[in-house]
Amino acid sequence: MFERLKEDIATARSHDPAARSSLEILLLYPGLRAVRMHRRANWFYRHNMKFIARWISQRAVRKTGIEIHPAAKIGRRVFIDHGAGVVIGETAEVGDDVLIYQGVTLGGTGKDTGKRHPTIGNNVMISSGAKVLGPFKVGDNARIAAGAVVLEEVPPDCTVVGVPARVVRRAGMKVCAAMDQIHIPDPVAQELCRLEAKITRLEKELEAARAAAAHRVD
Repeated sequence: MFERLKEDIATARSHDPAARSSLEILLLYPGLRAVRMHRRANWFYRHNMKFIARWISQRAVRKTGIEIHPAAKIGRRVFIDHGAGVVIGETAEVGDDVLIYQGVTLGGTGKDTGKRHPTIGNNVMISSGAKVLGPFKVGDNARIAAGAVVLEEVPPDCTVVGVPARVVRRAGMKVCAAMDQIHIPDPVAQELCRLEAKITRLEKELEAARAAAAHRVD
């Protein structure tokens, strides 16, 4: 347990440039506290002590603002940065080395039974406010942009943006500029540009057709 705690603190230090000491992370970081409390809740849940498990998880919500269902499966070196408003559902599975920012939801759509929540692969980044909804997989090394709403499977090594989310980078091949949490492409603006280009092309074709028709009349 002590080794796992050291691992979690080292992960937080590697992701957060504002972290000044291991003690600060241990005592003051809500993401670390929420993950540690979830591990205890998950142990009780797996040993059929579900009331205690839920009690621990609800205490974690009050203390950290992060809600993780005690049945959810959380991997190693998972770091929840800031964390306010993060919700992880009952059948969600989160792999190793996953980075989650504030306002993220790993939830269901309300129409599925059984497995209702997403499975997140290893080394995935889920940016602020993103919603991943449904019982599908987000592949290893995927990146989900801030505010994206993901409703279907994300292949490994892909970056997705928008509402609904779509792939803008696949297997290292750039479809658009590199993504960080601020400088991401606006899918609505991109679609308007595409439509404008199509209208311009159609207008030119129409003018050419009119000119050809006028020439035949002459």
